[in-house]
Amino acid sequence: MNCAVLFSGGKDSTYAAYIAKKNNYNISCLISIFSENPESYMFHTPSISKVEKQAEIMDKPLIIQKTKGEKEIELDDLFHAIMKAKYDFNINGIITGTVESAYQASRIQKICYDLELECFNPLWQKSQLELIKELIEKKFNIIITGVFAYPFDKSWLGKKIDQKFLCDIRELYEKYKINPAGEGGEYETFVLNCPLFKRELKIVGNKIYGKNHSWKMEIDVK
Repeated sequence: MNCAVLFSGGKDSTYAAYIAKKNNYNISCLISIFSENPESYMFHTPSISKVEKQAEIMDKPLIIQKTKGEKEIELDDLFHAIMKAKYDFNINGIITGTVESAYQASRIQKICYDLELECFNPLWQKSQLELIKELIEKKFNIIITGVFAYPFDKSWLGKKIDQKFLCDIRELYEKYKINPAGEGGEYETFVLNCPLFKRELKIVGNKIYGKNHSWKMEIDVK
């Protein structure tokens, strides 16, 4: 089956693409939504433009759709991007990295239904701690690019998702009910390397901004 991946460059969409490939789905292209709204209900925003580098080292065509990020209206932009993939790349389905967000899942599913496409959500309802464990075991090199909840602070930016992170996030879950995989919007990620990449991306610069318990890191990679 020819599919497009809804791709943010973060851990979930990248891992979903990996699982889909393992299950013999053909990834025809990637779709990324560049939202002007940092508080978008649907779309990942930190360092989103760097998906172009990821697509390059995955050797996959990338469809970029810009949106103002207005709630519900941004879904029209997603619809047009998926429709473009359907006709330009002859896809039969969409792959998403949705884990627990019923809001996201239901809206993507409706777009797929309207366009007569299948929707494959390989991470849906997966244990968040198990998800982090699998990413570590499969040698995904992932860093934190945004934090948006107490008790996170600036010091978390750039941290790698590894065994220490797993221990730390388990403690935050037990003490503060922080979602281990960030499914409550507590943090965002960027994948520097994984089995889908031809080489590792290197960070050559960054810009950090924020305050209190809300921080973002925009990175430059090569």
